[in-house]
Amino acid sequence: MSSESRWLLLSDGARPTEDIYFLESTAPLLRSEGHDVGRLDVRGWRWRLARWVLSRQPGANLVLCRTLPERALRWLERERSAFGRIVYMIDDDLGAAAADDTLPSAYRERMARAAAQQPRLLALADEVVACSSLLAERLRKRHGNVRVTPPPLITPLPDLGHFAAGPTVAQPWRLGFHGTRAHLADLDAIAPALAALQRERDDTQLELMLGQYTPPGLAELPRVSCPPPLPWPKFRDYQAHHRVHIGLAPLLDSPFNRGKSYIKFLDIAVMGGVGVYSNRAPYTEIVEHGATGLLADDDPAEWQRCISWLLENPEAARGMAEAAAARLRREL
Repeated sequence: MSSESRWLLLSDGARPTEDIYFLESTAPLLRSEGHDVGRLDVRGWRWRLARWVLSRQPGANLVLCRTLPERALRWLERERSAFGRIVYMIDDDLGAAAADDTLPSAYRERMARAAAQQPRLLALADEVVACSSLLAERLRKRHGNVRVTPPPLITPLPDLGHFAAGPTVAQPWRLGFHGTRAHLADLDAIAPALAALQRERDDTQLELMLGQYTPPGLAELPRVSCPPPLPWPKFRDYQAHHRVHIGLAPLLDSPFNRGKSYIKFLDIAVMGGVGVYSNRAPYTEIVEHGATGLLADDDPAEWQRCISWLLENPEAARGMAEAAAARLRREL
C-alpha cells in the first residue's frame, strides 16, 4: 500500500471531535476503499515517537483537529512539503468562545490560545471541514475550500421500551440536560421552567450532568441528580445504557452558539428521548416542530409549556422520539 493512500490524524486530545467527525465516521469509509487510517497522539512525551513515525510517512495525508501542540505545529510548518493533503476539522468558533464573557474563564483562556493558533492551521490545510453552515460561512472568509459535515450518527439507536409502561411516581419521567459548562448560561435561561416543574409535580426526575458546577438553585430542587461530567469514553458508554424520556437543549443567541452543530439532536435520540430545543439554528435545520421534537423560544414559560405538554401526552412524546430516530436512520 502506498503512502499516498495513508491518512493519519494528529491528535491533540480532542477525542469527541476526532471520533465523531473522522475516526468513527469517515475513517471506516476510507478503509473500505483500501486506505490505511491511523491516529497519532502528538501530545507531551508522545511527540518524539509521533515525529519518528511521521518522518517515515512521506506523502501521507494528515487530519488536524482543532489544535496542535506548539512544537508539533512548528515541525509540521517546516515539513509541510513532505505530506499530501491536509484536512483541518473544527466544530466550534474558537474566537467567539474566547470573547464570550458568559463562559468559564478557564475555558475562554483555552479557546483564546486555540484561536491564536488557528490561522497557522488554516494556512497548512488544503481543506477545512466545519460542523455547521454558519461556522462554515465564517471560515470561508479565511480559507478558500471549506465544506460542511454535520455530525454523523456513530452510536446505535436504542429501542424505546422505557416509554412502554408509562412514567409513574415510582418510575418517573426522566428529563436530562447533558451539556458542558460552556452551556451554563443556556441552562440558566430555562432554570425557572425546571424549578416550576420540579416543585409542581412529583413524577419527574431531572438529571443535570454538571456535578459541582450545577447552579445551586437547580441542584437544591427535589428529585434532581447532578452526576459529574464524564470523560468521553465513559460518557459514550453512559449514553448507550442510560435512557431519558425528554432531553433539554437550550441554546441562547450568541456568536459562540451560532457556530454550533445540532449534535444534541443525536445525543438525545441515542438516549431514547424526545428533545425540547431552542427555536433557532442549528436545531431549526433538523427538528420538525411537533413531529421530531419541540422548538421553544427563549421565554422560560414556553419551555415549561413544551415540557408539560410532553408530560401530559406520553403517546405523542414517544411518537416524536420514534420519528427523530427514524430520521436519523434514514438520513444520517
